[in-house]
Amino acid sequence: MPSFDVVSEIDHHELKNALDQANREVGTRYDFKGSNAKIEQAGNELTLEAESKFQIQQMIPILLEKMSKRSIDVDCLEFGDVVEMNRRARQQISVKEGLDKDLARKMVKQIKDSKIKVQAAIQGDQLRVNGKKRDDLQQVMQLLRDGKPGVPLQFNNFRD
Repeated sequence: MPSFDVVSEIDHHELKNALDQANREVGTRYDFKGSNAKIEQAGNELTLEAESKFQIQQMIPILLEKMSKRSIDVDCLEFGDVVEMNRRARQQISVKEGLDKDLARKMVKQIKDSKIKVQAAIQGDQLRVNGKKRDDLQQVMQLLRDGKPGVPLQFNNFRD
C-alpha cells in the first residue's frame, strides 16, 4: 500500500552556511562598521545583536536573503521582540521544526474533509498518509500545499 510522510524540517548545515554569509556581509557593510553586530545560533534559536533597534531591522533582510538563496523556507522563522538594554539591542528568532499536535490534527481533519480515500495518522512530529492509489496520495500532497499551513512542508519516504 503506497504511503508517504509529511514533515517540516530544515537543513541545519545550510542554515549555518546562511548565517555565516549573513555575518560576513554585516561585518563588511559600511553602516555596520565598528558596531560589533552579529547573528548567533544556539540550537534552534537565532540571536541578532547590534547597537540599536534600527541596525537589527537592517540585519533581518540580509538574513532572509541569505536563507532563501540557500533554499531554506523563511516561513520556519518566528520572530521575537527587540529588547534594548545597556546600549545593545537583541532579537530572538526561533526556528520552527516538526509538526506540532494542533497543526497535525488540523491537517488530518483537512484530509478527511476532502473525502479522498486515504488514511492519515500522526506519528510524533510527522504525519503518515496511506492510500491504495498513487493518484490519491498526490491529491493529498497538493491539498496540503494549497492549505498554506504556515510551516514549510516536505513530503518524504514515499513508498509504492
